[in-house]
Parts: sequence; structure tokens; C-alpha cells
Amino acid sequence: MGLFDFFKKKETLNVEEKESLDKGLEKTKDGFFSKLSRAVVGKSTVDEDVLDELEEILISSDVGVETTLKIIKRIEERVARDKFLNTSELDSILREEIAELLAQNKSQDVTNAFAKSDIKPYVIMVVGVNGVGKTTTIGKLASQFHKAGNKVILGAGDTFRAAAVDQLKLWGQRVGIPVIDHGMNTDPASVAYDAVKQAVEQQADVVIIDTAGRLHNKVNLMNELSKIKRVMQKFLPDAPHEVLLVLDGSTGQNAFIQAQEFTKATEVTALAITKLDGTAKGGVVIGISDQFQIPVKYIGVGEKIEDLQVFNKQEFVDSLFKKKN
Repeated sequence: MGLFDFFKKKETLNVEEKESLDKGLEKTKDGFFSKLSRAVVGKSTVDEDVLDELEEILISSDVGVETTLKIIKRIEERVARDKFLNTSELDSILREEIAELLAQNKSQDVTNAFAKSDIKPYVIMVVGVNGVGKTTTIGKLASQFHKAGNKVILGAGDTFRAAAVDQLKLWGQRVGIPVIDHGMNTDPASVAYDAVKQAVEQQADVVIIDTAGRLHNKVNLMNELSKIKRVMQKFLPDAPHEVLLVLDGSTGQNAFIQAQEFTKATEVTALAITKLDGTAKGGVVIGISDQFQIPVKYIGVGEKIEDLQVFNKQEFVDSLFKKKN
């Protein structure tokens, strides 16, 4: 299966993936619906007080202020139009309005997110701060691509942390794919150069480059990432084809701040939001999807390799609002 075919196949979730998604969002669902139930207790209609409570619930679930205000406005318009909305309908109304809000963001379309994936070798540069699950995300992606029959090469470009280089090499051994590394405190750009050069020479399908996860000042970060891009372009003028920013969903609003910092420092083209299974802050996916005109391409909902899923906004909303049996 080629890389483009792999992505097209992933447009829909299979039964196991849906179960993983449901399980991964359990903490978010439990927190959200328990708050929602308390907000409407003793109330029969969606009035101003209920909407104020709902606004607080959405913000505390890390949906973000801007996105929360959009959702509240949509529900207010619906209340004004329908005159009477029963509180028992609030969760289904909320589900519809969030789904519609995400559907209006055309940058989230799967076909747009994967448009360049038939290029060979497809070069992905991965950015993000330390601790967000960047190296693990690279390993899981590489494993999924490899399993689908793609030839993958990794570049250990986070040369400032021995743990990052060693972890990537372990993933390479585990999956059976080559890892280009120059060791610690070496030039990340030279690692990227050699990885892309080898990918071209060996006719690889995809090359994934790790980068340093330091949030040092934006000028240094910008210069470092720009240099990595420039040296890769000596072999492939349009590389990288994707700049994937990895964010830790469990950090809530901090993930928004990181997204703002990195989108200022480099041209981010896709997002991966990890660690959703360990947090009640899954609403951050809705806010980031809405506020940044960048596709959320992957979400992490568990420890298994397959638990790094291609993000499907409709499946995500359906799972978030699915009632327990």
C-alpha cells in the first residue's frame, strides 16, 4: 500500500479504532457530561443561566474562549429561532453545533490534509517541545507506514537530547527501519541532509525528521528550522512536504500557546494532538481545530501503535457525545 493509499484508507475508522477512540475520550466525556448534568438539574428549558453554565463548562474543558463563544452564539441563535429548547436536548444540540462548526473549517478536510502524500519521498519534519510525545509519535507513524508496505527512513535531528536520539534508534530497531544519526550535539541540519539524501538514493517512500524540542527564543528556533529546510532542499527543492507540530492534549491551554509559538516560528502544515487518553481536556482538539487554520491530522488516544489515529472530526464528535451503555 502506497503512502497516498494508506491515507485514503484511513479516512474512515474500523471497529477497533472506534473502540480505541471511545476509550481514549472516556475521561473527557465523564468530566464534561457530569458538569453538564449538574448545570441543567432542576431546569426544563435552555435559558440564560444554562447558557452561562455551559460557557463555563466548555472553557473549563479547554475548548478555548474564542471557540466557546462561537458555540454559545450558535445555540443562542437556535434558542431565539426555536423559542423553546428542552434541557434534555442540550447534549444533542451541542453535538450538532460543534460538528457543524468543525465542518465549516475547510482546512480540516482529509483530502486537503493528505493532498501531497503521493510525492516520493514524502518528507515530514516534526516539531514540538520536549515531553509532548514527539519521538513516540514519529515511531508510531513510522511503524504504521512501514506496516502498510512503505519504505521509511528516520532522521534523529533532536541532537541536543541523548534520550531523543536513543529513543528514535530503539524505534528503528523495533520496527526494522534505518535511523540516520550523528550522535549528540551535532548539527541537526546535517542529519536531515543525510536522511533525505539516503531516502532519495534508496527510493524510500517517506522520510521523517525529528527536530530539537526546545522553546528557546523564536529567532533561534526560526533560524534552526529554516536551516534544516534549506539543506534538505539541496536534494529535494520542495522539501519538507509537511511540517507536523506535535502537541500534548493533556496540557490544555498550554497546547494553544505552543501552537501559537511554533506557527510564528515556522510554517506548520499539520498538527498531531497526543495523550488524550490520560486527560479530561479532550475539548482542546475542538478549540485547536477551530482556531488554527491548520489540519489536525493525527490524535493519540492510547499507548498502542494503532492508537495514533488519523483525525476524523465527525467520528471524534460522535465519540465525544456517545452515551455509555
